[in-house]
Amino acid sequence: MKKALVLGASGGMGYSIVNELTDRGIEVVAFARRKDRLMQLFHQNNLVTVKEGDLRKKEDVISAAKGADVIFHSANIPYSQWEEDLAQIVRHIVEAAKVQSAKLAVVDNIYAYGRKPNELVTENSPKNPHTKKGKIRLQLEQIYQASHVPTIIAHFPDFYGPNASNTLLHYTFEKVVKNKNTGIIGNKNIAREFIYTPDGAKAIVELALTDKAYNQNWNIPGYGVITGEEIITILRQTVNYHRKVSTVTKAMIQFLGLFSKDMREVVEMFYLNEEPVVLSGEKYENEIGKIPKTPYKEGIKETIEYMRRKNNR
Repeated sequence: MKKALVLGASGGMGYSIVNELTDRGIEVVAFARRKDRLMQLFHQNNLVTVKEGDLRKKEDVISAAKGADVIFHSANIPYSQWEEDLAQIVRHIVEAAKVQSAKLAVVDNIYAYGRKPNELVTENSPKNPHTKKGKIRLQLEQIYQASHVPTIIAHFPDFYGPNASNTLLHYTFEKVVKNKNTGIIGNKNIAREFIYTPDGAKAIVELALTDKAYNQNWNIPGYGVITGEEIITILRQTVNYHRKVSTVTKAMIQFLGLFSKDMREVVEMFYLNEEPVVLSGEKYENEIGKIPKTPYKEGIKETIEYMRRKNNR
């Protein structure tokens, strides 16, 4: 791989994928809707060319993909727009890959697996999504498979890390950075899985550099599971945070949904805070190598420090 296109480069995983690629000496086109945001993130990186565009416009995607060997799709849009726009966006990306003879590496979530209580989820686990958004994710996977474009689909748990702002833990951390009372979404005693975005970026880039990895699904787990109480302990011990931490319940989210369509959409996925889906990385470690796993204590500290530096600019 000499050149890559990263869609959604201004988001949490996209940002880390750009950095991982350029750390390996690979030229990158960083694509997102706002050029000013891209410039802010990557203006000091000589291997990055920024490209402003809209994934809903096929010509924008095809133009950005010119000369790319691999297209990394890490872009996302608000939940309320998924049903109308996501399939069209994926078809545009597939068409761009065909026009440019590029491969695809797709950042996906765990929604398509549906409920998997008390089960370590492998790539062979059946996908029986019971939510609207889970069914949409499965539909997108079927579009990739029918396209005959060499594609890697990497399933990740929820993110946290530098520049990962649209996440559950960012909600907690942004109040910590401001030294205000904060909250944990969901029961603080239920252990859930999160992945540090630089780890996820390393894993998917390694897959993209491995020919045999294409036309397969891969589960990329985080550093085990962690409870909200354990996260609070890390915040107390490592970043000197001593304010109150409350619990954000489903009822609270439902109330906010009375005033916001996007918050109404969040309610549907709240089951993941009560019945966490936990991924097995056995396939990756058997066929590719060791999965990068940053301990939560280190990853949370690095994330908070990044957010503090950003706030002080």
